[in-house]
Amino acid sequence: MSTLLGRRVLLRPLTRSDFGEWREVRRRNRARLKEWEPQALPGRPDSAEDPRAFADRCSARRRERQHGTGYGFGVFVNGCFRGEMNLSSIQRGPFQSCYVGYWIDEAVAGNGYTPEALVVAARFAFEELKLHRLQVAIVPRNSASLRVVGKLGLRYEGLAERYVEINGVWEDHHRFAITEEEWRVRAPELVEAWIAPALDGHAGRPVSELVPGRTENQG
Repeated sequence: MSTLLGRRVLLRPLTRSDFGEWREVRRRNRARLKEWEPQALPGRPDSAEDPRAFADRCSARRRERQHGTGYGFGVFVNGCFRGEMNLSSIQRGPFQSCYVGYWIDEAVAGNGYTPEALVVAARFAFEELKLHRLQVAIVPRNSASLRVVGKLGLRYEGLAERYVEINGVWEDHHRFAITEEEWRVRAPELVEAWIAPALDGHAGRPVSELVPGRTENQG
């Protein structure tokens, strides 16, 4: 299991044992998240209410990790589940790219946990997965998500019209990106600003490289 450390956040894949916290946080944020997330397929159980549906979701994320097509992380603050940071639709071959999606519990929003988690995930994507490009797509009225990419200075690439269906509506999205070349230049600045120091400056590295006896497959 890939576990990544930031200055204040810990990123790790969710497991069945996280269902209680997942349900509590998703219930509290249901109305807000409905504005930004695709509609669930009709007839599919709600993973925020059905433990079997949540277990299936965790299994699907595990298969993505095994195949290298996606890396989904729960965001934990002081040991408590607070949101997600996901690297999805990983394309290899000539693309070497992925999309980044995230959400944070409204109860802790505004504390900088999301940009910190995004820098941790970017470091993992570029330095461990050896990807070349990360892309973020944001609905124009989602000011909170726009603040995240603004704080990190991700490069704006333009407006994609009717890009993704959100809550039954084809929504325009602002598109942002960062490439490996940009990361190499900006990594010292971003790491210093958002995730160092942690474990003597090794924030963003897998726990298996840092803590004797810990492996990425634990948990």
